[in-house]
Amino acid sequence: MLALFIAIGLGYALGQLPVLGVTFGAGAVLFSGLAIGALAPRAAPPGLVGTLGLLMFLYGTGIQYGPQCVAGLKGPGLRWILLALAAVVAALFAAQAVGGMLGLSVAMQAGMFAGAGTSTSALQAAITAAGGGAEPTIGYAVAYPVGVIGPILLMGFMLRLFRPEVPAPAPSLRHAEVTLRPGMPARSVAEITADLPEGIMVLAMRREHQNAPAEPGARLAGGDGLLIVGPPAAVDQAIARLGEEEEGRLAKDRAAYDIVRVTVSRPAFRGRTLATIPMPPFAVRIAEVRRGDSLMLPGPELELEYGDVLVLLAESGRQPELAAHFGDSVKGNAELSFISIGIGMALGLLVGMISIPLPGGGGFSLGVAGGPLVVALVLGWRGRTLGIGWRMPVAANMVLRNFGLSIFLGQVAIASGRPFVETVAAQGPAVLAGAALVLATIVLTVLLIGHVILRIRIDDLFGVCAGATGNPAILAGANRLLGSDRADVGYAIVFPTMTIAKIVAVQLLLG
Repeated sequence: MLALFIAIGLGYALGQLPVLGVTFGAGAVLFSGLAIGALAPRAAPPGLVGTLGLLMFLYGTGIQYGPQCVAGLKGPGLRWILLALAAVVAALFAAQAVGGMLGLSVAMQAGMFAGAGTSTSALQAAITAAGGGAEPTIGYAVAYPVGVIGPILLMGFMLRLFRPEVPAPAPSLRHAEVTLRPGMPARSVAEITADLPEGIMVLAMRREHQNAPAEPGARLAGGDGLLIVGPPAAVDQAIARLGEEEEGRLAKDRAAYDIVRVTVSRPAFRGRTLATIPMPPFAVRIAEVRRGDSLMLPGPELELEYGDVLVLLAESGRQPELAAHFGDSVKGNAELSFISIGIGMALGLLVGMISIPLPGGGGFSLGVAGGPLVVALVLGWRGRTLGIGWRMPVAANMVLRNFGLSIFLGQVAIASGRPFVETVAAQGPAVLAGAALVLATIVLTVLLIGHVILRIRIDDLFGVCAGATGNPAILAGANRLLGSDRADVGYAIVFPTMTIAKIVAVQLLLG
């Protein structure tokens, strides 16, 4: 245990140091663990410790990305997944061909493939399929730095070579204060709302020099004001229909109506839609919901989670009552349901045990890596089943995933430290060259086919590339190159499915 936590602490410290502009984060635990394992090979923790860490990482990943992954099957998401899948399959053949030419064992080829794709889940599947030997971990460790740095360098080179247009990032929501066009006949708020574009909500109104809730029956005429919220394009259309935007007209007057921010931390609100939650006994409107770094439109079907931040419009002086009503405790960011985690992980492990037959004989199973991920994706998408809420606050999810990943990397690295040193001395350059070719196969397949043939816009394409290669550092590098975070969408859709694809791929290779 001492060796494990030294590896985690030292690895994270090293992971903050940039190499060619890239930081490895949790991935650097792999290098510190290998060094400790080389010096003290008997300090390796039991394999069950690493498996538990991987389970925590995969379950949290599936819960977070489940809704985006399922939504991605509609529209362009399916095309992105198929493109990334083609790249992963091509990389698998490249690993087998290059490994054969270099005289590498099949277990080493599987580890090199997993490392080039920065997939710790595929590494675990390779270790299991190889019978627990150290060769997959050695191939993974040599290939891993190439798998992190290579995609960022190739994406930067593509920007310089093709000079594609990078669209300016658009906000997810926009608030606007609108003054109704002079001469507009008196109409109720409900009638005005019915004529607005889809997705627009009317939050408040200003009439007779005073702000008030936008009650459906209240009547407004030319010169009165409205506060609206919705997607940016729809808000622009609404302004054109209603009158002109007058920034600050409602916001400057807080005498009767004010803005209050509260954190949802009461268990009674978890998993309930905005249409069904109890509201305070006075006028209050929800202007927006912030979950992590995401802003969401407060539609009636939106389900609340622990840690959500609500931006409310309410009578001035009501902040204490609103805080008491919703909880408003930062502890909501750390609330986990261990009932749902226990049941969800158990279901995932059971699914991982199922043997899936292949044509011509033989078969494979999703195992301890794929089973929990698949189940977590479904549960994260469902959100709630039979009264059990499966999702967890973003902050708590990140802690669970990062800590689990660190434990897994530390354990497998310490256990492989001595064999790693011996193998690198003999075959290190060959594995490194092979990893570079495997990595180039994945990245160039996605970038060239996606840009030249499929004409995917560049910020979406970089997200697909980051999801196909896997490591979050690659996504962060793509966002830095683009100057936006739109690549997150492609990553969220592609990453879970490609994790499953790599798990199956290494089992097929070793089978």
